[in-house]
Amino acid sequence: MIARGNVNGINITAGAINFDFIGGSIASAEGEAIITGIQHAIDNNNPFVFWPSGGGQRMMESPIALAQMTRTTLAINELKKNNIPYIVCFTDPTAGGITASFAMLGDITLAEPNSLIAFAGRRVIQATVKEDLPENFQRAEYVQECGFVDLIVERKDLQEKISSLLSILLKKNSDINTELSDETSKTNFETRAEAS
Repeated sequence: MIARGNVNGINITAGAINFDFIGGSIASAEGEAIITGIQHAIDNNNPFVFWPSGGGQRMMESPIALAQMTRTTLAINELKKNNIPYIVCFTDPTAGGITASFAMLGDITLAEPNSLIAFAGRRVIQATVKEDLPENFQRAEYVQECGFVDLIVERKDLQEKISSLLSILLKKNSDINTELSDETSKTNFETRAEAS
């Protein structure tokens, strides 16, 4: 699902994957929807906020499903070239080709508590490395410890957190940014992009 909306006076383009539909898997239609949403964000200079959830690519629909990993990643790269913020909000579970492509490319990555965030399954990894894995392996808190998630946020607090982050990044509707607004005309996001 792709939608447009407003958070604290900031227009955004948002997207989500419904895990209840074939395990949240991605094939050509879903890939096209995500790319269309990203293009809408670029065309309207809106931040892109996405809630991934699913097991990966829907390979029963042919390798075209696998191609969506590349297509969505390239679309996110275009978003970044335009200095448009991309916030990812991981929900439970998110795995496979979703984490191996666009979902791990957020400028800021949030996750709901205890969400599964993985590529391969725990048993597959354990059999490969032949070691015991931590109890919380592939859970949001562990992924945060490893540096792949910035904040763990309860679902009920997501709107406020996303609003605060966007206000700071875009220098809008924030006391912090009001104090800084005389110092520079660039958004914090543009300054950060130039530094990287």
